[in-house]
Amino acid sequence: MSVQRDSQLDMFARPSPAVAKARAPSRRPPSQPDARSDEEMARALEESGNYRILRKLTARPIAPVRRPEYPRLGVVLDTETTGLNHRSDEIIEIGAVAFTFADNGTVGDIVGIYGGLQQPSRPIPPEVTRLTGITDAMVEGQVIDIRSLSDLIEPADLIIAHNAGFDRPFCEAFSTLFTGKAWACSVSEIDWSARGFEGTKLGYLVGQAGYFHDGHRAVDDCHALLEILDRQQGEGESPFAELYRASQRSRIRIFAEHSPFEMKDHLKARGYRWSDGSDGRLKSWWIEVGEDELGDELSYLRSEIYRWREADPPTVRLTAFDRFKL
Repeated sequence: MSVQRDSQLDMFARPSPAVAKARAPSRRPPSQPDARSDEEMARALEESGNYRILRKLTARPIAPVRRPEYPRLGVVLDTETTGLNHRSDEIIEIGAVAFTFADNGTVGDIVGIYGGLQQPSRPIPPEVTRLTGITDAMVEGQVIDIRSLSDLIEPADLIIAHNAGFDRPFCEAFSTLFTGKAWACSVSEIDWSARGFEGTKLGYLVGQAGYFHDGHRAVDDCHALLEILDRQQGEGESPFAELYRASQRSRIRIFAEHSPFEMKDHLKARGYRWSDGSDGRLKSWWIEVGEDELGDELSYLRSEIYRWREADPPTVRLTAFDRFKL
């Protein structure tokens, strides 16, 4: 009896080696760090077909010297303002990125960067601060350095803005430095839809191209726009090459002066815009067309709007030096 009880106690007190081995916690080998690079992992996710990856746009450095094969100078420019009216609102930030390029539209190197804030005469509206992140505290006592800005703008062959019709009037109201310069608009002078883009806002272009950036600050937007302009798609020309070529062509502005009032909806539907005369233009509906489109547009006005074969609406020929002005 005693022997049996001791055997039972021993059975509970000292498990057999086989039982002890079974109860021992399993020891897994430590996990090995993934040796793949971030780019390899991103490609693996993309190749699965279940993910789209956005890569962060990295600003190019300033080149130490200018290469002779890129003799021309372009400046990507962006402004942040207190509002939409260049007559009553003010610039609070200017960003500019100067780069070299060749006559065929090939982009070379970044050769200069400027970014500066300016304190406006009135407090910055809250909605502008929400959009740009620029506060009254940030601009207090700040003044844009015209001399530094001039070092980039003065020698520029072309100034590029993403909506030059907005930036050029503000810049020319801000300083005579911008008067007489050639401008190009990366919104209206590039056929983004033909390149597979479904919108023209910079953030959308960046996102659909597979990137993201710190947007709504002037210099950051300039760097982002330059990268998208220099993005090669297949064997075709880059967006910048298309833009530079377009900037060298003349455009014709046609004023449908004295057009019948009842025809305003027809003109608007065709793309005409109204000018009240306060901006120096004629008080009338107007449109811009390419030189090769002038004949067709005049025929449309004479047959559909004026209904008079001899009608001769005023026209103005515009170059990059004249377009997008006040």
